[in-house]
Amino acid sequence: DGQDAVADVHEVLDRMYAFAEQVRSGSWTGVTGKKITDVVSIGIGGSDLGPVMIYEALKANLSGPACRFVSNIDPNDIAEKVKGLDPETTLMIVVSKTFTTLETITNAKMARWWLLDELRKSGAIAADGSQDADAIAKHFVAVSTNLELVAEFGIDPANAFGFWSWVGGRYSVDSAVGLALILAYGKDTFEELLAGFHD
Repeated sequence: DGQDAVADVHEVLDRMYAFAEQVRSGSWTGVTGKKITDVVSIGIGGSDLGPVMIYEALKANLSGPACRFVSNIDPNDIAEKVKGLDPETTLMIVVSKTFTTLETITNAKMARWWLLDELRKSGAIAADGSQDADAIAKHFVAVSTNLELVAEFGIDPANAFGFWSWVGGRYSVDSAVGLALILAYGKDTFEELLAGFHD
C-alpha cells in the first residue's frame, strides 16, 4: 500500500543490533550496574518455537548472555526457568505482538513479581517500591507493536521492538522475535542467519 516495508524492517533491525551491542558490551546494565549475563525470553507458539530451535542449534557458538525460554502457562515452568538466576544480571524479553496474549502476559507478570521480590529481598532495591519502575525499565524489554500496553506494564516504549501483521508465526524468528538470538550470538551470526533465510 505504498509503504516501504524494507526500510521499516531495517530500522527495527538496526535498533535491535544497537541494543544487543549495548547489552553484550556491558554498557547496558541492570538496575544495580551489573552486566547482563542471562536472558529469559517469554512468548508462546511462533514467538517461542523458532528462537528456541535456533538457540539450541547454535549453542556451541554462544558468545553473549545465556538464554532460557518460557512458554508454558504452568507456573512451575517459569519457576524452573528463573531458578539459579541472579535478578541483578537477568534481562526479560516479553514477546507478544498485541501484548494481550494470555499465557505470555501471565508469565511476564510472574517474571516481574519474581524480579522485584528478589531485588527487594536482597536489598538491591528499596523495599518500599520506590525503585520498582527503574528496575523494570532496566530488566524488561518488549517485542510488540502495542506500545500503550507495553508502557502500562512498565517497559519503556523506546525498548519495544515491533513486527508486522504480515509476519507469520512460523517465519517470525527472523524478525524482532529473534532478539534473544542477537543477544546470545551477536549481529554477525544473525546476519548469516538472515542470509540463509534469503537464500
